[in-house]
Amino acid sequence: MRALHTAATGMMAQELNVQVISNNIANMRTTGYKRQRAEFQDLLYEHVRRVGTQTSDQGNILPAGIELGSGVKTVGTPRVMTQGALLPTGKDFDVAIRGEGFFKILMPDGRTSYTRDGSFELDAQGRIVTAQGYVVQPGITVPQNSTGITVNQAGQVSVNQPGQTAPTQIGQIELAIFVNKAGLQGMGDNLYQETPASGTPQSGQPNTDGFGNLQQGNLEQANVEAVTEISDLIAAQRAYEMNAKVITAADQMLSATSNLMK
Repeated sequence: MRALHTAATGMMAQELNVQVISNNIANMRTTGYKRQRAEFQDLLYEHVRRVGTQTSDQGNILPAGIELGSGVKTVGTPRVMTQGALLPTGKDFDVAIRGEGFFKILMPDGRTSYTRDGSFELDAQGRIVTAQGYVVQPGITVPQNSTGITVNQAGQVSVNQPGQTAPTQIGQIELAIFVNKAGLQGMGDNLYQETPASGTPQSGQPNTDGFGNLQQGNLEQANVEAVTEISDLIAAQRAYEMNAKVITAADQMLSATSNLMK
């Protein structure tokens, strides 16, 4: 019976939907995380009677045909790249992006990755790095014995050095923007990688045209809303149960048919 396969595709789709929702909920406290959503499309139809066909020699047209659907398929789990709330931390090396853009991160293999997670640290050489020790690009080294590091909204990094009254600028943080930021590929560790779908990155200074500004002493929170995710979870659970009931009903109908033939 066709309904068995159709309902099975519905159950598999909702199982994937629950997996996406569970990952969003698990990352509610992940810095810079962008929620995903599952998107679905219906499968091919069998046209038993095609709508619009001629039904008589007098030119009568079939106003409504008979189309039997095959179920549902998952077409993507795109990320929703909306701004997350900024949480003050008071830490000098915590930097949040307010607006468009990604921090550029140099990976050990020489590639550049991108992130919205600005929870930076200093390594043994005084370089500004991520929590995994990857260098923030372009590389910025904080001199020894310097104090009072400042990152302004335009990304200029300054420190106070002994014997000098005015702050010294030691580097410039750059951001990267993409034509289709939802086309970035997640790598884990709050990092994204460029893909043909995202387009090539355009680099520039924060607080300029098209680029967001930086907020020192803040971190961007995940854009996951608990109420929305729980609502979506309940809806997915109900849809899964309904598809399971279809399979039960179809099985009972097949059993009845089989008993008639005995």
